[in-house]
Amino acid sequence: MTKSAGQPVKKRLTMHQRQNLVGWLFLLPATILIIWLSFYPMFRALIISLMKGKPTALQFSDPLFRNYQRMMQDKVFIQSLINTFTYLIIQVPIMLVLAMIFASLLNRHDLKFKGLFRTCIFLPCATALVSYSIIFRTLFAYDGMINALLMNIGILKEPLNWLNSPNTAKAVIIIALIWRWTGYNMVFYLAAMQSIDYSVYESARIDGASATTQLFRITIPLLKPIILVTAIMSTNGTLQLYDESVNLTQGGPANATITMSHYIYNTTFISNPNFGYAAAMSFVVLILVAILSVIQMKVGDKR
Repeated sequence: MTKSAGQPVKKRLTMHQRQNLVGWLFLLPATILIIWLSFYPMFRALIISLMKGKPTALQFSDPLFRNYQRMMQDKVFIQSLINTFTYLIIQVPIMLVLAMIFASLLNRHDLKFKGLFRTCIFLPCATALVSYSIIFRTLFAYDGMINALLMNIGILKEPLNWLNSPNTAKAVIIIALIWRWTGYNMVFYLAAMQSIDYSVYESARIDGASATTQLFRITIPLLKPIILVTAIMSTNGTLQLYDESVNLTQGGPANATITMSHYIYNTTFISNPNFGYAAAMSFVVLILVAILSVIQMKVGDKR
């Protein structure tokens, strides 16, 4: 039967439109959860960062950006910012270079006990934060094994108080970070290297390319996207560093090793809680993470 001339014709959805609609229906629950649990708290934190007063009686600051102005005069915040970037500039490059070297060595087909070596290097990443912090505090104690070892081989004449000196305490944190996270990044590089046809390396070896040449001319260029990913993740993680500062040095001595996240926690819950100021500092961390991530993507990926 045909429809009469005056009766409107119902427009049916195409197959592509129906597939899109079903896809959005499946995504809707996760989207609602992400907005509710992530974006709304971020928006709420932005509002709180413009407020002052006790947590139970917050009111808007006058001037409105007073908390952000306060940061420029807060010596502890400036110190935490310097400390965090010190860890970032020193630790991240060393860690990623070591991860690449280990991955290249463990990717050799003729290497025996590869599984054992891979497990040993990755194992620190699976160690509980409190456990490995206690181990490092014991190792670098005044009467710890590190001082005893360095004195036995003649590098030190007397024990060094590692955790009570600003520079050496920072060094301990950097060493701990490298020890814990190098294996984590190595796994990314190793997984990416598995996708490179081994015949490429064999051809390069036949042509006389050394292991170093293969690393810089074959491995690194092909691993550029995953190197960018690990660099961004490591940068973000270091800017939000908290556990090592708390468990290894408690931010001391005299806030010499405190990180931004550690100071935000102290401001929020420990000393005279100030939610507004802590929220403002959190947004500064967010802005720094976003800026450095964009810079790394622009510099590291020309696509």
